Amino acid sequence: MSQMRVVGLGMATVDVLVRLAELPTWEHGSCFSAIAFDGGGPVATALAAVARLGVGAGFIGAYGNDRLGDLKRQMLVECGVDVSQMVRLPAPENEVVLVTVQAATGERIFTGCEAFWDNQLLPDQVSQSYCTSAEYLHLDGYHPAAALAAACWMHAAGKTVVLDGSATAGPIPDSMRALVAESDILICGSGFGPALTGRQDVWAAGRAMVELGPRIVVQTEGKAGSFTVTRDDAFHTPAFEVAVVDTTGAGDVFHGAYIVGLLSGWDARCTAQFATAAAALKCTGLGGRRPIPRFDQVMAFLKERGIGW
Repeated sequence: MSQMRVVGLGMATVDVLVRLAELPTWEHGSCFSAIAFDGGGPVATALAAVARLGVGAGFIGAYGNDRLGDLKRQMLVECGVDVSQMVRLPAPENEVVLVTVQAATGERIFTGCEAFWDNQLLPDQVSQSYCTSAEYLHLDGYHPAAALAAACWMHAAGKTVVLDGSATAGPIPDSMRALVAESDILICGSGFGPALTGRQDVWAAGRAMVELGPRIVVQTEGKAGSFTVTRDDAFHTPAFEVAVVDTTGAGDVFHGAYIVGLLSGWDARCTAQFATAAAALKCTGLGGRRPIPRFDQVMAFLKERGIGW
């Protein structure tokens, strides 16, 4: 594996993906057109993207003591992610998600295990030296106490913290608010900014989030593209038109590609275009990780559209 430059602490899942035209009901069944097993989770999939794009990455998280747990760990290994700091739990794997993908649009519904949130790592289960050996730490709010401790370790070491603020329709918990204040780069999904700041306008929400601590805020809005606010700039990056098969993991791949862009020394505009292209290419296949493109594929995709730097 190449030198580890990005470490992630957060969620990793086993995804069971079913692509179908109509959801079944208790009265009427349905047929699926495709089925797949893949790894998922915001941080874990972002790190899979980092590794696929040619940058060394390591994951900190938990896995169960059964075959599903072993499968979850192995799927990260197959992506080229270092898993030496994963913690094996004395319990079966519970981070398992049924992903139902609508064939016509690629949109999906997630159905998680009832015990999904039961096994949260604590700070003393995480290696400070492992975290701070990397240039970037990526978090998603999972394992909240350990995540906050790790963010503080990174800042004490002069390193960078990236936070995934997932799309939400509800209130933002205090643990996530604390992580926002300790993040340098916040990339959030639809609804997160308004829920966090009370501002409905995308630009107003972005400016308000920058005031909370991050130096870069990116709000991803699916087909509408992304909206970036920094301390001295604000701009929109349109989405790319592709033949969508499955949108699962698109935001996570955006995060990973965004970190790779920053590590490449690009400015915020180029980085956002690169991340948008990587996420678009991911959407052309089923699953959150299998369709992740390589670095050269993303650059070729951009070149074909007259974009280069």
